[in-house]
Amino acid sequence: MSPLEQVKLPALMARTSGSPDVRIGLIDGPVLTHHPDLSSEHLREISGYNGGTCTQANSAACLHGTFVAGILSARQSSPAPAICPNCTLVVRPIFPEVTSGHESMPSATPQELAAAIQDCLDADVQVINLSLALAHPSTKGEQALDEAINQCARRGVLVVAAAGNQGTLGSSAITRHPWVIPVVACDLTGRPISESNFGSSIGRRGLSAPGANITSLGTAGQPLTLRGTSVAVPFVTGAIALLWSEFSAANAGHVKLAITQAHQLRRASVVPPLLNGEAAYQNLSTTYARR
Repeated sequence: MSPLEQVKLPALMARTSGSPDVRIGLIDGPVLTHHPDLSSEHLREISGYNGGTCTQANSAACLHGTFVAGILSARQSSPAPAICPNCTLVVRPIFPEVTSGHESMPSATPQELAAAIQDCLDADVQVINLSLALAHPSTKGEQALDEAINQCARRGVLVVAAAGNQGTLGSSAITRHPWVIPVVACDLTGRPISESNFGSSIGRRGLSAPGANITSLGTAGQPLTLRGTSVAVPFVTGAIALLWSEFSAANAGHVKLAITQAHQLRRASVVPPLLNGEAAYQNLSTTYARR
């Protein structure tokens, strides 16, 4: 079973490869925008560190941003999952290209993240992908971040965020926000990976998604295989983008309800249920006509 099959996305991907009208905000490292498996036609850049494209292809920031972009928007002939290749990917870099290596969970301060979220809102995205962790938390910074996410809720912009890779029980200023969909990483048996964080808010409002041995785009000409919660997030983000491509009239609350299976009674668990793209599609199809 492939990661896409595990979360029942192939049927939805067969219905649509995404609409350019659906804009995904990728707050991550810069992306190797000239990668042959990425279509420049569907990429947009918001200036951040050195603009939206990589200046150091071997940096951890570029590796991470390009990898996540591949899961979301690579060409479907590529080795990446390529969930929503025809959606518009709005790249807002937040990690500096100062280190090299395969860091699995880059971080940003709450103030930096709040500013990046505002930039994505200004670019009219519908869903924001946060494959990152918070660094140097502060009361003032977390207040700014909380207000930025509140603004997402008011404007109907969904926020999907990594639960974190510390293997701990608890939440962060991101994952405890009621509008955020936290994502736990699991293996192909559906078992959460050991380094994934868990918590009551994550279990109540979040989802599990594939995050073990996932292959996507690298920056040195070869595919890259990574694991962790940051790898799992774009499976949920991509599914949301496909759903909005099919149901353009759907509001954010209904899409969030459909994707998180919130209409079903959840057990009091710190581990959230597995993403099910087909169930979300069927749920929305009872309310909205397709495009």
